[in-house]
Amino acid sequence: MLRGFKEVPRAVWLLSAGVFVNAVASFTFVFVFVYLTGPRGLGIPVAGLITGLGGIGAVAGNFTGGWYGDRFGHRRVLLTASVLAGAALSLLPLLPAAALYAVLPLAQYALGVVRSAQSALVAVIVPEGVRRQAFAVVRCVANGGFTLGAPLGGLIATGLSYDWLFVADGAGTLLFALWTARVVPARGAARTPADASDGASGGASGGASGGASGGARRGGVWGELRARPAVLVLLGAILLVDVIYRQQYSTFPLFLADHGLATGAYGLIIALNGAVILVLELPAAVALRTRPPLRIVGIGLVLVGAGYAALLSGAGTGAVVSMMVLLSLGEILYKTTAIAYVADQAPAHAIGRFQSLYSGVSVSGVVLGAPLGGALYSAAPGLLWPLCAALAGGAGGAVLWMSARSGRSGRGSRSAQAAPSVREAARAEGDTEVVGAAGAGGAVGVGGALGEEPRPEPRPAHETGSRQRPVAG
Repeated sequence: MLRGFKEVPRAVWLLSAGVFVNAVASFTFVFVFVYLTGPRGLGIPVAGLITGLGGIGAVAGNFTGGWYGDRFGHRRVLLTASVLAGAALSLLPLLPAAALYAVLPLAQYALGVVRSAQSALVAVIVPEGVRRQAFAVVRCVANGGFTLGAPLGGLIATGLSYDWLFVADGAGTLLFALWTARVVPARGAARTPADASDGASGGASGGASGGASGGARRGGVWGELRARPAVLVLLGAILLVDVIYRQQYSTFPLFLADHGLATGAYGLIIALNGAVILVLELPAAVALRTRPPLRIVGIGLVLVGAGYAALLSGAGTGAVVSMMVLLSLGEILYKTTAIAYVADQAPAHAIGRFQSLYSGVSVSGVVLGAPLGGALYSAAPGLLWPLCAALAGGAGGAVLWMSARSGRSGRGSRSAQAAPSVREAARAEGDTEVVGAAGAGGAVGVGGALGEEPRPEPRPAHETGSRQRPVAG
């Protein structure tokens, strides 16, 4: 299995070490509501409002972080947002209650920016064809950190105080900024992606990149998305399924309690989710790295729906275990593959914005999941799980349909032009527009819109921590 990760750049492994430590310390989101209603003495409605504002801030940060990165550099944005979030979290226990309305959402916003900037940074560090493995590494260490962080946070809260949770979380975020600054050196930070695509790549790809860049600037991100209908369908499917997926944290524990299962049982079931992901995420990324990405994502979304369908038989042990295993398998298939697919499809000048769009829709369930699911469960509890299963299955079906459509279009446009050395890989990917290779460095071109003539695109002249590549900046 380790051979499948040989091409993941050293900077990603080093960055992942920082992600792990930061994830271990990122336990305040688990205890923030208890902190507000307990040590802070706020009422449940006020605590709910502040927590909700924090969730909105986190989603907004995910949606905007990549836009800042495309303009100012992903590494620079990651460092700035990490420092801002770390300082806000560390100082939060010292602030009066009135200030929490602004400071907590600000901290969550900055953490959302960190998340999307981190994804964009990985996307520009890693060459195409290795991104699934690279994102799997980052996701796996993050999940491992969160798994350790929750019980550690409980020990700190009970053994010391809740205030130390925020101090530790803030310190971990500041250390992550220092570590990232050390292990991911800046390159090309003074140049914007638009400038870089005009002439940074040089050579044969310069002309193509200039044309692509000019078209991109005229059409903007929406024009780029319209030229990539498969990405639009994928983003819509992820938005819908994230609302469904996060029912496991809101209405699912209510469902278990209504069927006589204690909180401890819910904790064990959630722990099963983490265990399955930690064991299978990396092997799955290697085993499926040459499979058509949209097909893998579609199957994963269908498995999420199948997980909730398992609850139609009740809350027995077999049903809830089957539900969590299916949900975990679906998450393994769709999350890593989807984020890598969006990175592969992004034009060179808008990698950060594409990553922000994916990051934003992939956490929208944090804000939308609980109120929508809770309202439906209160009004018609018997309808929630069938609807979740049907909607997730439909979203998966839409992505599978786009996979089949992209595969047909891709084979038609690639068959006459793909070089023998990459034709086999392009055919294996089906709906991935792998169409060319540049020189000995192996820089791979990416096709544009569905059905249009594929063309090579340059890598952005961004801040990367990877080795020099012919078109890398």
